[in-house]
Amino acid sequence: MAAPFRFARDKAAARLAMHMAAYACHIDPAEVEARTRGSAEAAAARQLAMYLAHVAMNMSLARVAIAFERDRSTVGHACRVIEDRRDDPAFDAHVELLEDLLREAPPPGVVAGYGMQAARR
Repeated sequence: MAAPFRFARDKAAARLAMHMAAYACHIDPAEVEARTRGSAEAAAARQLAMYLAHVAMNMSLARVAIAFERDRSTVGHACRVIEDRRDDPAFDAHVELLEDLLREAPPPGVVAGYGMQAARR
């Protein structure tokens, strides 16, 4: 896969994971996408998003780091935090549901032919 295409695809996957985590945590997506740490809630949602990108979207820690514009060690820390929290059965069930939803999402651009142009036909 060409590097520019992979980068764009990884960014799209990261954005989807961020928006899913923001929705699940009832946080404004802009807070999750922010370059600064932000509130504890936003940081926790961002950690969840990084974890989801890594686990549900099969992205390496390095690719997640690039897509989220963070250091690889930050992504590793986020994944360890979420893994530790999964000892709580209720949290684990919620994360598993989010993973399943992301795994079912179509890849970016797969339905591009069904946009406004297709609707006009």
